[in-house]
Amino acid sequence: MYKIGIDVGGTNTDAIILDENHNLIHNVKSPTSLDIKTGIETALRNLLKEADIDKTKITHAMLGTTQCTNAIVERKKLAQVGVIRLGYPATASVLPYTAWPKDMIEKLSGNYALVHGGYEYDGQILSELDEQEIKTILGEWQDKVESIAIVGVFSSIKNDQELMVRDMIHEVYGEEFPVSCSSLIGSVGLIERENATILNAALCKVIETTTNGFVQALEEEGIFDAEVYLCQNDGTLMSIEYAKQFPILTIACGPTNSIRGASYLASIKNTMVLDVGGTTSDIGVLQDGFPRESSVAVEVGDIRTNFRMPDIISVGLGGGSIVRADNGRITVGPDSVGYMIGQEALVFGGKTLTTTDIAVRLGMADVGDKSLVSHIEEQFAKDVLSVISSLVEQAIDKMKTSSEDIQLVLVGGGSIIIPDTIRGVSQIIKPENGDVANAIGASIAQISGQYEQIYIYSKEPREDSLKDAQDKAVKQSVLAGAVSETIELVEVEETPLAYHPENATRLRVKVVGKMK
Repeated sequence: MYKIGIDVGGTNTDAIILDENHNLIHNVKSPTSLDIKTGIETALRNLLKEADIDKTKITHAMLGTTQCTNAIVERKKLAQVGVIRLGYPATASVLPYTAWPKDMIEKLSGNYALVHGGYEYDGQILSELDEQEIKTILGEWQDKVESIAIVGVFSSIKNDQELMVRDMIHEVYGEEFPVSCSSLIGSVGLIERENATILNAALCKVIETTTNGFVQALEEEGIFDAEVYLCQNDGTLMSIEYAKQFPILTIACGPTNSIRGASYLASIKNTMVLDVGGTTSDIGVLQDGFPRESSVAVEVGDIRTNFRMPDIISVGLGGGSIVRADNGRITVGPDSVGYMIGQEALVFGGKTLTTTDIAVRLGMADVGDKSLVSHIEEQFAKDVLSVISSLVEQAIDKMKTSSEDIQLVLVGGGSIIIPDTIRGVSQIIKPENGDVANAIGASIAQISGQYEQIYIYSKEPREDSLKDAQDKAVKQSVLAGAVSETIELVEVEETPLAYHPENATRLRVKVVGKMK
C-alpha cells in the first residue's frame, strides 16, 4: 500500500512515495517545466523508476498544483463567463466586473445580466425570480459563454433561487455545462463573493486539463486503480469531481501543503512555518495542525475576493533570488533565476549571483562547486545574509499576534539560505526531509467539508442551526471524497452581525474525514 504525493512549485516539482504508515520511501525533485504538465510527468517517472516498487500497490495519488493561480495571474486558458446576478433593480448601481482589470474582463467576455431575484438581509424576498427572463438570457448567450456564475443578493442566508437558476441552465445547456453558485463559494459581501464566483467559473477549462493530464500521466506509468485527489487551500484534499466544481479552492494550496507537511514532520500542531522555495518564501501559522485562515478579503490576480484563503505572507526570497550590489546598496530578489538555477547560479557554472551562492560561500550549504564562489568577499557575503535576515524578520513580525519570540519550523528546498538565528525567533526547527514538506503535506492530508451561512437564532435555535450547518458541511466532505463514518467536527466559528435586529449570526463549520 503506497501513496504518491506531487506538489508543483514555481521552481521545482516535488514527488514522494509514502507507505501505509506514512514513512517516506523515496522522493525526487524535478525542475518545474513551462507547461507544468511535463514537469509532473518527469517527476513521476523518475520517482517510480528510482523507488522500484510494485505499482499495483499504489492506492492513492495526490496533486498540489499552481495551474489555477497561474491561469488567473497570467490571464491564460480561462473560459468565457456569463454572470447572472439575481438582484435587479436594487443592485444596479454597482455592476458586475466593477474595479476589475480591463484585460481580465476582455478575457472572460464581460457578459453579464442583472435579473429579478435576491433576498433582504433578514431572509425576506427582495423580488421574485422571473423564469422567462432567465430563459431569454440563456437563449442570447447560446455559444457565447463556456461557463456561468450565478450570484444572488444575500444568497448566504437563502440560496434556493441560485439553485433554481442552476437547474434551468442545465435544462437548457445540458447537465455537463459548468455552473458556479456564489452561495457555495464566497462569504458575506455581494461584490467580493461575486468576484470569487466569476473566477471559479473562469477556471473550468484549466481544472479539466489539469485533472485529465494528471490521470493520464499516472496511467502512462501503469497506475490505473489509484484514488486521485487534488489539494485544497485549507490543507485538505478533494476528489477530482469536486475539484471540477470548485477549482478556485486549489489557489494557494502550495503553501498550505508545506505548512501541513511541516506539522507532520516536526510533530507540532501549533507553530509558525517558513517554507523557502526557489523563488519565494511563504510564512504561515499552524493552529491545531491546520493553516490559520485569513480573516480579510484577499486579492487574487488584482481582483478582490472573499472566499476561503489561508493566512499566508509571501516574500520574494528564495534559493534562486538574484543578489545585486549598486553603489554599496545590496538587494536580494524579488526576481529569481527560478527553475534555471542549475544553469544560472555561480556554483553550477552560471553567471548570476544568487542567494544559494552566498550560502555556499559562507559554508551554510554544500551544493555545486564551492571553488566557483571563493572569489566573493566574506564580508560582502555576510552583508547579503544580513539583508536576507531582515526580509525574513519583517515578514515574521507581520504574522505575529504578540511581541513574544516564536518557535519556527523551517522547510523547503531553499531553506539553506536562512541563517541559524533570527531576531524574534526563540527556536528554529529543521525537520528531516523538510525539503519535500510540500509533497508530504499533499499526501497525508484528510478530506474536509466546510459550510457557511447566516442563521437567525431567534427564528431557528442555535442548536438546530449548528446541526444544520454541520450536516451540510458533512455533505460537502462526502462530495469531496471523505468516508462518512470517519468525519468529525474540527472547527465552529460564530460571528454575530451587529446590524441585524434579530440576533443573526454568521456560522461557519468545518469537518474532516479520512479519504476513501
